[in-house]
Amino acid sequence: MKRLVFPNIVESNKEIMSLTNTCVMNAVGVKPALPGISSSKKFGFFSFNGGNRAIDSKTRGVCLIKASMEETQTLKLDVNGRVDKLTNGHAGKNDNQLSTVGNSTNIKWHESQVEKIDRQKLLQQKGCVIWITGLSGSGKSTVACALSQMLYQRGKLSYILDGDNVRHGLNRDLGFKAEDRVENIRRVGEVAKLFADAGFICIACLISPYRRDRAACRAMLPSGDFVEVFMDVPLRVCEDRDPKGLYKLARAGKIKGFTGIDDPYEPPLDAEIALQCNTGDCSTPYDMAQKVISYLEEKGFLQA
Repeated sequence: MKRLVFPNIVESNKEIMSLTNTCVMNAVGVKPALPGISSSKKFGFFSFNGGNRAIDSKTRGVCLIKASMEETQTLKLDVNGRVDKLTNGHAGKNDNQLSTVGNSTNIKWHESQVEKIDRQKLLQQKGCVIWITGLSGSGKSTVACALSQMLYQRGKLSYILDGDNVRHGLNRDLGFKAEDRVENIRRVGEVAKLFADAGFICIACLISPYRRDRAACRAMLPSGDFVEVFMDVPLRVCEDRDPKGLYKLARAGKIKGFTGIDDPYEPPLDAEIALQCNTGDCSTPYDMAQKVISYLEEKGFLQA
């Protein structure tokens, strides 16, 4: 009888118990964990190609993992006879602990072998969220588009989550009541977090009038990865611009709960960047975007 130990697959104190054409091993230390492990969650059955021949650790092989529920998983082995983590994308932590998050019960976080740092190396940039906040008509979307274009010209990947755009799909079920505004910001924050984790420079541009909601989005990300940009433009300037005609409708009472008119806007107290604009004293959108670019360069976001 031969003993066979798999580096990085079986913990140092766990060996394959026997090897013929089929071998039985303790699955506690096996990566990946399979959903079909037997009821004791201790044993799985491994068979190897090549009949009764021992696997040559210098060549690539295939390992079939079969659990009692008749699920079969094929794992490709690397040149050292170890499970190839990149090829077997499902390989993750063998953690059977279930969680409850909000109203979701019996859920489990599945880790990927390709992590944020790997994606950042691939993209040659660091993922983050640029959160542009300000009154309607302050120029949030215009600056966001200028910033995205400038990043593109530098070979950097970004994506814009525009407040109006997300209400065409993801948030089309939400109105503008206080509770809907909260949920609108929460959803955008969660999506922005995913983009940042993917290695993107995510540019979210929304009125997002309440400090607590912006703070909640900041708390979703690692320290330093949430960059708040305040469009510090007075109400009178925004109302004079009124690009969508919404201020006129709000003043006429045709729109209720409009930010700046009959619903408050809470300006940031600790924004990383403030872009100011007063009547007759406004930088161009590209000049404003350049200030954000300079911040990203200084903080190392434009390199891996």
